[in-house]
Amino acid sequence: MKVRNFILATSAAVGTVFLSGSWWAISEGFEGSFREHARSQAEDVARLTFSAMYEIMSQGWTREQAERFLANVRSGPGWKGFRVEIYRGPLVEETYGVIDQPDPSPDVRRALDHGERRESIADDAHRSVFPLKAEAHCLGCHTNAREGMVLGAIEVRQPYGGVLESARMNYYMAAVPSLLLGLLLASGAVWWVGRRISRSVNEVEERLESISNISDLRHLVVARDRHPFYEIERINTAISSLASRLRSIAVDKDILLFEIGLLEKFVITSDVIRDWRIYVGQLLRDINTIIDAHVLFSVFQIDDELFDIEIFWHCSPDDASRRHIEATVREALKDDPRFSAPATLHVHHHFPEDAPPVSLDEAHLTLRVKSFFVDRPKIGSIVGIGVHSDALVDHTHHLVLDSILSTLLNVVGSIKAIHKYTRDLEYYATRDPLTDLYNQRVFWEMLSYEIGRCQRHSAKTTLLVIDLDNFKLINDHYGHAVGDQFLQELARAIRGALRAGDILARYGGDEFTVVLPEADMEQGYTVGKRILEAVGSTTLDAADGSKIRASVSIGLAVYPDHASEPKDMFLFADNMMYRAKSEGKERIALPSEEDVMAVFRDVSEMGVAVLAAVNERRVIPFFQPIAGVADGKLAAVEVLSRLEVNGELLRADQFIEIAEKIGIIHRLDAIVIEAALDQVKRSNFDGYIFFNLSPRALVLSEFARTLRTVVQESGIPPERIVFEITERDTVKNLSLLERFFADLKAEGFGLAIDDFGSGFSSFHYLRRFPFDFLKIEGDFIANMVHSERDRIFVRSITELARALNIQVIAEFVESAEVLEMLASLGIDFAQGYHIGRPDRSIRPVTGAERPNVLPC
Repeated sequence: MKVRNFILATSAAVGTVFLSGSWWAISEGFEGSFREHARSQAEDVARLTFSAMYEIMSQGWTREQAERFLANVRSGPGWKGFRVEIYRGPLVEETYGVIDQPDPSPDVRRALDHGERRESIADDAHRSVFPLKAEAHCLGCHTNAREGMVLGAIEVRQPYGGVLESARMNYYMAAVPSLLLGLLLASGAVWWVGRRISRSVNEVEERLESISNISDLRHLVVARDRHPFYEIERINTAISSLASRLRSIAVDKDILLFEIGLLEKFVITSDVIRDWRIYVGQLLRDINTIIDAHVLFSVFQIDDELFDIEIFWHCSPDDASRRHIEATVREALKDDPRFSAPATLHVHHHFPEDAPPVSLDEAHLTLRVKSFFVDRPKIGSIVGIGVHSDALVDHTHHLVLDSILSTLLNVVGSIKAIHKYTRDLEYYATRDPLTDLYNQRVFWEMLSYEIGRCQRHSAKTTLLVIDLDNFKLINDHYGHAVGDQFLQELARAIRGALRAGDILARYGGDEFTVVLPEADMEQGYTVGKRILEAVGSTTLDAADGSKIRASVSIGLAVYPDHASEPKDMFLFADNMMYRAKSEGKERIALPSEEDVMAVFRDVSEMGVAVLAAVNERRVIPFFQPIAGVADGKLAAVEVLSRLEVNGELLRADQFIEIAEKIGIIHRLDAIVIEAALDQVKRSNFDGYIFFNLSPRALVLSEFARTLRTVVQESGIPPERIVFEITERDTVKNLSLLERFFADLKAEGFGLAIDDFGSGFSSFHYLRRFPFDFLKIEGDFIANMVHSERDRIFVRSITELARALNIQVIAEFVESAEVLEMLASLGIDFAQGYHIGRPDRSIRPVTGAERPNVLPC
């Protein structure tokens, strides 16, 4: 609302209230005055009427004379507007008789009966009733009365409404000119005040609207003319003071908007991680919209003495400009001893592809360099970041660049680190970290794909299962480090003997698999012979000067001759490999028709034996300890299944697949859980209890009910029980697993993902399911001591789990050296032969003494 309108509205409201109040007060005053005048006049009329009556009556009058007197009183010309009635009371009627008179009103009746004077106002008329009381001189005629008794009553009615209305109208007609004059003066005053205020506001508004940058702010001047209104003068003074202060502290809005926009871009997405160089280049283009910065560079530590310098150009420079900037960046780095010899610096230039080549002159290239460096970077992380810009000469721009660079140091460093770790994780999710071959998960995927392809095209494929002979002797005699080196040499030898397109994988330990697409038994045998020859010629020089040699045994299976399912095909080839070992090793076992029947007969016999063992509850729980890395104390146990068959204890990997095939895996899981919980309760162990669950058991709804019943009857709180699911076994049961996991979590059970990093979808499962524990794939842990890549991989998984509030368990901990490295990485728990081997009873840990390394 405008001030002028506000003043006008306020004045109108005040005038309305004043006029209404005046009208009401004057009306009330007039009416009160007229009422009082009517009352006084009625009293005088009544007194005169009574006096006249007395004079006439004292001379003696007849009845006719009295009636004429009353008629004259009612209608006489001097009494116009009045109405006077004289009422004869009972005492007078008793002596002189009844006369014709109006019916007395309630007020008249009360005056006759009680001698009270009554007044009332009705229909703009004043009515007064006066009692006529006997006095001493009245008793001569009214002998039946006494002094003070009521002889009659006089009623006087006087209308005054017309007179009152006429008086009001005369007053208002006289007041109209004054009212109009006051209204005119008020409107003029409002117009003048509003005009002066609007002029002052418009002046300030025009000057403020003219400000769009710092230079405009410096020219902000408010008119110094003294204003007639004190308040407006105070506003002008305050604005002038504000302008003076702003000129000393203001920052260009474009810079602030740029910083805000830049912060909005610091959202790390998968696209940013994948195309991080494009992202940094775009940031440089954004910086140049507000500050001239030709070059942004970042330094990354690749190895102890190897650094990558990434130089991002705003334009497309020529060779001379590149050399100049490269020399300038090296000059900026020379004061840091980390970049001096023997350190190696690799420089990489990045510039917009669509920008035409530009040759920058010396004035543009001879600029100041602003940089930030990290004191102690880690391998693969950012060391420093800098900008090459002429904006550094301005103090404000200098502060802005400080802020931008400190933020970019963290953002670009995080992006580069995540890019590297993600690339490594994606690679090692499909690779064996020791040999760089495909891992077991990829093997199963590729074998399933190849069998499906053969089914569609009526083709054959061959599977080779390769096992190193007497590899345990090499490990025991030369140590695990030498054993790992020999496995690497062996992998290279096997790869060299294969055809293009053949798929080689490390299945685990010293066992390898080869999928030969479009190959029958004869072609598979030929490839196998080449592998035997390549392995036989492979040697490794030991530290004592001796040469290490070994041989392999190979089993062979052909689709569809020997099996139609991937697991059946692997089982057949694995059996043939063991037959090759039993026949003397270093050979290929080619299956015959009798072998096919014998293998599947053995499998059938094993199925019968497993079924009998489960029916007879010959399932024995073994407990492997899990220790806290920080304190070395027993924190949990993992329950492992052992099956007693024909007097021998079978490991889980020897009967689990058979139990799944014959449909008793859920019964086996329930039996081992029940037996383990009973033993835990008797042992007074109070830590976590980890159980491995088969996904095939989860498909059965009755298994969930059985599981709850077993746990409830054991009396052990669900919060101490953790169920493990191996990531590679969950692919086809995601929806069911999600519902099952939600139910388990609601009841208080813990969840763990096992063999994390062994499959393609580790991160997908980690995001989708509410895991409490994460077990890192044992191969990465076992090779940490000798492989920097494995250490980086383990570190990245640990940091990811810590960010998700998930506790980490390292498997395959087989030495104190590995345990110390786990402590330095801040891993929570450790499991492996160095901690303790599986046993029928829960025993304290054996080798988990607290490392002399403070966990981070």
